[in-house]
Amino acid sequence: MKKDLYLGAAYYPELWEEEEIEKDIARIREVGLNCVRIGEFAWGRMESQESVFDFEWLKRAVEKLYENGIYTVLCTPSATPPRWLLNKYPETRMVMHDLVRADVSSRCHTCKTSPVMREKNRIIVTKMAETFAGRPGVIGWQIDNEIYPYNEGCFCENCKAAFRMWLKEKFGSIENLNKAWGMARWSLTYDSFADIEPPYPRQWRHPSLRKAWHDFQCAQIKSYVDEQADILHNHGCKNVGTDMMRGNLLSYYAVNEKLDVPMFNHYESAKDLADAAFAYDFLRCVKDKPFWVTETQANWNGGEFAEGGYRPEGACYAATMLTFAKGAEMNLYWLFRTHPNGHELAHGGIFSPSGREYRVAEEVKRAARDVRLCGGFLSGTNIESKIALHYSNTATENFMCAPLVKGFDYRCTLVWRIYMALRHYNVDVIDTQHGLDGYKVLLSPFLATADENGFRERVTEWVKSGGTWIVGPMSDIMDGNVRRYTNSVFSFLEEFAGVYVKYQRPIGNDVFRAGWENDGECGISVWYDAFECKEGTKSLAHYTAGEFAPYSVITERNVGKGRVILVGSVLSHDDILRLVALPPIAEASENVTLTQRTGKESGMIAVETAGRSGRLFLESTHTDLLTGRALCGNIELAPYEVLVLRK
Repeated sequence: MKKDLYLGAAYYPELWEEEEIEKDIARIREVGLNCVRIGEFAWGRMESQESVFDFEWLKRAVEKLYENGIYTVLCTPSATPPRWLLNKYPETRMVMHDLVRADVSSRCHTCKTSPVMREKNRIIVTKMAETFAGRPGVIGWQIDNEIYPYNEGCFCENCKAAFRMWLKEKFGSIENLNKAWGMARWSLTYDSFADIEPPYPRQWRHPSLRKAWHDFQCAQIKSYVDEQADILHNHGCKNVGTDMMRGNLLSYYAVNEKLDVPMFNHYESAKDLADAAFAYDFLRCVKDKPFWVTETQANWNGGEFAEGGYRPEGACYAATMLTFAKGAEMNLYWLFRTHPNGHELAHGGIFSPSGREYRVAEEVKRAARDVRLCGGFLSGTNIESKIALHYSNTATENFMCAPLVKGFDYRCTLVWRIYMALRHYNVDVIDTQHGLDGYKVLLSPFLATADENGFRERVTEWVKSGGTWIVGPMSDIMDGNVRRYTNSVFSFLEEFAGVYVKYQRPIGNDVFRAGWENDGECGISVWYDAFECKEGTKSLAHYTAGEFAPYSVITERNVGKGRVILVGSVLSHDDILRLVALPPIAEASENVTLTQRTGKESGMIAVETAGRSGRLFLESTHTDLLTGRALCGNIELAPYEVLVLRK
């Protein structure tokens, strides 16, 4: 396996005797892994008493691993301070929304605002950096673990005071805040910032307050991560990141601003491999470089009992290969050897607590072999996309606070109703601050806030230069304070798209039907905008049944060398592709995900993601690097089969 591609697992040497660690290193080699991630929960072993540090055991583990050709990602342990610290300095423990301070019973229960917690973090991270920076075998650093505003954040007095100060810095005056949030409604006007309390979950919460509280908690998290990253970077540590979770509620772009490598943990079940593909197309764009999957399910999930769905035979292999196909540099399973005790006693791994292989170990061996076989092709080629799809942190937050349509799930709808139409294309999934150069088509469905990060000005120039912007539905409908616009339905889209919005209906039902102006039915659902076209704008599709007939549901306007296509409803996959109007990488069945690779060599990777037979058609001969077969024409793929095809 090439050094720049890593396949491995999380490992916890603090739990095992030295002799058992030696046996596990042999097992790691046996299944073909070349990397482990260690240290994330071991603060109690590193500093068993205040200011008494012991890293010798960890140094021995890193050295033994490296001697056996196994690299290490070291983790800062700030997710699990030792009991002595949390008890001696109780302010370091978060206060839950019921105003009860967290018990010392789990993990990720620290207050991100606490000056004491920050100081103790700085000390342990500095000691680790001094000990391990530049040490052979250490290839990267993970900060904390799955950092996130758990339980909607910390409600301690420190956090409340910091929240009020944060709001004052953002709005300048309480009058500005009251106006931005519309607090005159229900007579909720604040007299001063001191009046502001967090949005306690037991109450019916104001959407603007709820979003602001979440933004504040995320800002504290970013500061928490940045502080540790600065220490590591100042000591010369490389490949610093933090392992983030599924979703964009905590902004990937913001948190990774000062970091080196986007890191991602996910536990999608076998039926959701296509959802993982969406995540990878997003991660690849966060820093415009390869990303690391620092945790992914090898077997079943579990805490005190197993859950989350057993992976059918072949699913772990396909999930692993999909990670590298989409641009990852690393894939680490959670975990190598199942814990013999504790909170996650029932979680599956590659090896059991007794050191015996689970059945999935054979798939891990296969994946390790195949990554070696195609490693040169993967490392020597790139993923270039002409299509971009917006996945917005602000929209994620806005729709969390005010989904507008009952049951509307922004990410789920974006993935399965929009992204899945593009499974046979290279697609960059981006947030609004990402550049637009090089794209031919930009899709912005459910982009609740479009006037942010200078996007309005940038997309205008991009369209004028020749881009096709397919925007809507539910786009440009509220600002970053979860407030609807009052001068127009949109902040700028009516003018830019050349339409007048006659009606909007945020209620999904089967009353409405639509058809293309010249050819057949157009599938619509979930949300319905009815447009009147102004001069220079033409209707592409209109309502054919229901009270909105015959108003337009899709319009097109030429702007400079490009065009803006305004969409007023959620379209079918075929209708989305009709608007995109670009050829796919190849023809394939819907359960096959394709990724095109270009560079010194060229080709594609096909992954069957649903556990059933699939189909691919190749117009020219390709060589499958995993089997050596020359393939052309109609190709049948077995369940979870992977083809790495060099042209």
